[in-house]
Formats: sequence, C-alpha cells, structure tokens
Amino acid sequence: MLCRVIFTLYCSDIFGTFEWGEIPKLIYGGLRFDTISIVYAFGVWIVFTLLPLHLRERKWYINTLYWYYVIVGFICVAINLADAIYFRYTEKRFTAEEIFFADNSNSIPLMLKFAIENLHIVIVGFGLVALLAWGYRRKIAPTSVLKGWRYYVVSTLILCAAATLSLAGVRGGLSRMARPTAIPYSLKFAKTSQKANIVLSNPFCILRTAGNTQVTAPKYFEAEELSQIYTPYHYPQSVKEQLPLNVVIMVTESISAENSAYLCPDIYENEEQKGYTPFLDSLMQNGYTFKRMYANGKRSIQALPSIWGSIPSLVEPFVLMPQSVAPSRPLPKLLAEQGYSTAFFCGSERGSMGFDAYAISAGFDKCISKEDYERNHGHDDFDGFWGIWDDKFLGYMGEYIDTMPEPFLASIFTISSHHPFVLPEQWKERLPKGKNLIQPCAAYLDASIEQFFAQNSDKEWFSRTLFVFVSDHVSCEHYAHKTTVSPGDFHIVGFMYSPSGVISGEVTEPVSQIDIMPTLLGILGYDKPYFAYGRDVTLNNSLPLTIVYDNGHYKAFTDKMVYILSEGKLSQIYDINDIERKNNLIESHYDCDIENRIKAYIQQYYEHAERKSYIVPDSVPTDNLSR
Repeated sequence: MLCRVIFTLYCSDIFGTFEWGEIPKLIYGGLRFDTISIVYAFGVWIVFTLLPLHLRERKWYINTLYWYYVIVGFICVAINLADAIYFRYTEKRFTAEEIFFADNSNSIPLMLKFAIENLHIVIVGFGLVALLAWGYRRKIAPTSVLKGWRYYVVSTLILCAAATLSLAGVRGGLSRMARPTAIPYSLKFAKTSQKANIVLSNPFCILRTAGNTQVTAPKYFEAEELSQIYTPYHYPQSVKEQLPLNVVIMVTESISAENSAYLCPDIYENEEQKGYTPFLDSLMQNGYTFKRMYANGKRSIQALPSIWGSIPSLVEPFVLMPQSVAPSRPLPKLLAEQGYSTAFFCGSERGSMGFDAYAISAGFDKCISKEDYERNHGHDDFDGFWGIWDDKFLGYMGEYIDTMPEPFLASIFTISSHHPFVLPEQWKERLPKGKNLIQPCAAYLDASIEQFFAQNSDKEWFSRTLFVFVSDHVSCEHYAHKTTVSPGDFHIVGFMYSPSGVISGEVTEPVSQIDIMPTLLGILGYDKPYFAYGRDVTLNNSLPLTIVYDNGHYKAFTDKMVYILSEGKLSQIYDINDIERKNNLIESHYDCDIENRIKAYIQQYYEHAERKSYIVPDSVPTDNLSR
C-alpha cells in the first residue's frame, strides 16, 4: 500500500484530480489486489511456515524462510516502485510482457540510468525492504505449545485454514459465482481506466499475465490496404432523425435458437410441443428479427463486450486480456453522453463473473444485484445456486426502471436458464417438461419475460422503449443435431422489438452480437464517430459475414457457406447444410475476398489490442471509413 501511495503521487499528473468519495473505493480495491499479490508471491512461504512438522523450529529452517521472505519482498517492492517511473512512459502497469523484452542488450544500462535519475525512489525502496526485514526479525520464540498428536492435528487444521483463506483471497470469495480475479476487475473500483492502474499491484499483474500477455498482430496487409478491406472506424454518413428512445437490452442466459419454433420451425415440424419460447416468438413476428443471429463466443464473459461494446473475443476472452484496460466508448458511455440514465441488472451476487466490473467500465451508472433485491424484497427468492429467480428479478427491474429519468438504457443478464437447470416450485406444473434440461428453463424465462411485459405495458415509458433480446451463447444442452456443428453451435435468439413499431422486419443474412451496438446507434440516429467491430445491419452496405474463433480455427459464416481459416489460409469450405462435413469445397469455391476479409478482421483486432486503441482518432482519411 505504501508503494501504491508513492506510485500515485509520482504519477499524479497523469491521473488528474481525485474526489474524496472515490478514494475509499481505490483503497479497498487496492487491498483486494494486494491480498492476491501476497498469496501469489508468498504462497510457498505460507505453506512452508505452516507445515505440521517440528522441522519449523530448527534454526536453519527459520533462517531459510527469513531470507525467502526478504528476497521476495525486495523483488515485490522493486517492481512496484519501478513502475512509478516506467508508467509515465507506457501508461500501463508492468506485466509479464515487459519481462519478455527484458533480455534486450540495453536493458541493464537503461535500468541503471533510470535508477541514477530517480535515486530518491531507490532510497525509498531500500528503506521499505529494511522495514520488512526488521519487522520480521521481532523476537518470537519458536516453541511448540502443543505436544504429541495434538500438535499434528492442530497444525494440519491451521494449514488447511490458511490454504482455504488463500484460495478465497485469489478468487475474491469461495462461492461458485466467484472467479479468479483478472486485471480488468480493477475497473470496478475506479472511475476511469487510468485510475484503475492505481488499484493494481505489479506482482499480481506479472504473475496473472505470465504466458498470455503477448499480443502480436499478424501482418497480412499494409495499413492502407487493410483499412480498405475492413476497419472498425464508423463515421455515419447520413444523419437520420434522432430518436430519444429508451433502450432495454435483455441478455438471456443460454437460449439457443433451437428453443424457438419461429427461428427453427423444421425442428418442431413433427413435434407436439411447438418450441419453448412462444412469447418471444410472438414478439419476433412483430419485431426486427435476426433469423440468423450468432454469438461471438461460447462463454458468458465473452458476450457483454460483444453486445455493449461491439468488441468480440478471439483466442482469449476480451475482458481477461490486459489490453482491455484501456479507454473505450461502448454503448452505455455513448448514450450517457446523449443524456441517457443507465443501469445494469443481474440477479446474482455483486461481483459474480466480473459482470459488474465490466458494466462499470462500459459506462453504466448503477449495477443492481441480488443484494439490492434482497434489501427490498427479502431473502425468499434466492434459487439456491446463482441468484434471484428470473421472474422475480425482472419484476424488480421494472420497479427500478419506474424511477429512472428518460431516456434510459437498462440492461439485464438473466441467470435461471443455467446448470443445474432448477425451476421455482410454483412454476413447475405450468411449464412443458421438455426433452432436455434447458427446454423447461427456456419456457420459464419466456414466461417470465411475458409477465414482465404484462406488468409494465401500461406504463408511460414502455411505449417509448426499444427492447433488444439476445442470448449470451448457445446452451450446453443440445436438441437438434444441426446445433452441434457450426454455425448451429453459435446460433442464438436475437431480435429487437418496439411497442410503437419504430422498426420491424426480418433479417435473413448472418448477424452477430457485435452488430447490435452499431445497429442500435443507427436506429437512434446517432451521428458521431464510434469504434465497433460490427456493422449497422439496417444499412445493407457491407459484406454480411460473421467471424468467430472456435477451437484453434477462425470460422466465417455467410448465408450459404461456412469458411474455416487455419494457419493463415482458407483450408475448408462447406455448404451450410452439409451438417456431416462430408464435402470440402475448397477447390471449387475458394473465395479470395472472403479470405482477405477474415484476415483483415483478425489483423485489425490484434493491432488495436496491441496499441490498446478502441476509440476513433480525431482524423481518419475519408476513403477509409466504415459506413
């Protein structure tokens, strides 16, 4: 924490001014990351200090642990304080990436030069290490209070307790909803991506990014040709009438397209039960429906950046990449600049899956969670596994929206249609049984959304709202064989619905989650430049091609074909109806334009990640714009 104070003071001109209200959150977040750093750096020391053996009382053993502590402490202090200097040049925390470059021939001379120029930092560093060493050397007699078997039992219990607490420290808790903390989690405690660097500590950054920090963009094209083929810079060319519509984005857990009889009528042609989403199907028939909406990943953590920020995940989930901690302007930020109030809802506990951390960084003003619901409605509606039942939490979202100033952006992530696929007792008899585990849960979610519409359709804000429905990914439970093979294993429910009929129709070309933000901005008449890897589907002026990363391959879907890029070239092409993948059409249907588009997409993605650049620059040549 002392290193953090020095770091912050040394780089204060970069971070700007602080409000008193944000300092406690920065301190709390810093302590969270410091706990993880201590476990990472001193994990071996913790284990050997608590081994249930009398060996711990030997002088040589005590001295060995002492020097381990001092040396590791010295390294931690040195790295943390070095970043006070290094950060000014890169504006990013020291990670494993810098170690990768540390074998350059000029590394040692540069380090000596920096040390001489910043001698006061070096002196402070040695002072902190001396403080650590002195604090350790306080006189403590290493004697055993317990004798015989009691010594071993109690010592073992203490070791187990320490291991459990260490695991909790790294994961941020012991519940099933906690996940190992990643660098972007720092955004939860800071108002800007720059200030999020204060929360981090360097031992954490280095050890957390070891092995996966290096981002190298493939160089398929020169800059000018690359931007001609594909660019994430969007400059709206025709200014539409601006519509200050409210926006509600419902991200539904694991609702594959195969659950919908409207999207997949062939699956239910001979079935008595015609799908499991009848209410959503009725909305789709009157909405703006993407018949072939594809997820950009297969994990929940990949969905939100795709939907809110039009930033997909390729090899690694975007939010787990160190490069994601950079200035960006997702949909919530863009709409907040237009006067929208914003709120994100998720019925799981606060911090679950890191959703709220990304929501805050994306620009949502409020994050409403299980704790908020239970504060107002008690503890009886917890599903026992993930959070508040969907029907109850959707009802609560409606209550909260009533208090939001218009126009507003509200987004919810539903949770009930997830393993272990449990249902509220009072709903079980009302729902179809289904032929796999997800189908009754899909029916429950569908009924919950129908209930939400019934509860709110007579409210003033309802008719002025554009509803967006999109799943986070396909379910692990498959029903039809075609949904186990691409593109079926990415095919999800996705559509927009306006009670006032602002937009309607059917889109039969391939669309993905990253197209939602540009399409929404187009409908709302947003006329400023923005960064997005997707496209405004309403314009119909670019190649309808969806690209995803799947098990070491890049796959691209058109309305008729599946293209697979391996090792930098198209290696497989299949008719979209060739479910068994029996006929590779690479010889007869090779398409250079498709291959170049896939390569340009990959290169743009990693070049921007390499530069941590997710904002449209002030000036871009007009012939290189995405329209």
